[in-house]
Amino acid sequence: MQWKSTSCISVICLASLSPAGLVCAKQYLSIDEVKHVMFSGEVFKQVEIDIPIVVKDLMRKESGVRYAYTQKHIWKSNQGSWLLVDEVVGKHEMITYAVGIHANGQIQGVEILEYNETYGEQIREKKWLQQFKGRDANQTLRFNEDIKNITGATLSSKHVTNGVQRLMVLYREYLSKA
Repeated sequence: MQWKSTSCISVICLASLSPAGLVCAKQYLSIDEVKHVMFSGEVFKQVEIDIPIVVKDLMRKESGVRYAYTQKHIWKSNQGSWLLVDEVVGKHEMITYAVGIHANGQIQGVEILEYNETYGEQIREKKWLQQFKGRDANQTLRFNEDIKNITGATLSSKHVTNGVQRLMVLYREYLSKA
């Protein structure tokens, strides 16, 4: 199998009794690599925040993602850009992704950092990820309207779209005011 990305860090496959059968954990980018890919030249510092309950409720309501955001993976650059890392469930396993947000509230990019499903990794394709670029924090990302589905990766593409929406709500309601 040939990888499209030259920065694939590791691939770990384990046989399991899970419904998916063979589980493959593929890490494509590290945090440092994604900072460079999205914001070359900017210096980032990790920040700790305490998200107010009202913002958490809005994040849940507007995205449909029901489990809590860990709020451990947030960086702000010296130029006011933000890098947020999150996880969502694909079909059975977790997908770790990063969202880069310019100081003006527009999405710089979305990158898949780690993908653990046995299929559906088409969500890593640049054409699909480019749909997010330039979207504004005040826009709602609607799956199958604003962000197109990928046949064979429907749940992964839907859940990543919902996750990006969740992070954009966090930016709009809290980070943009910090």
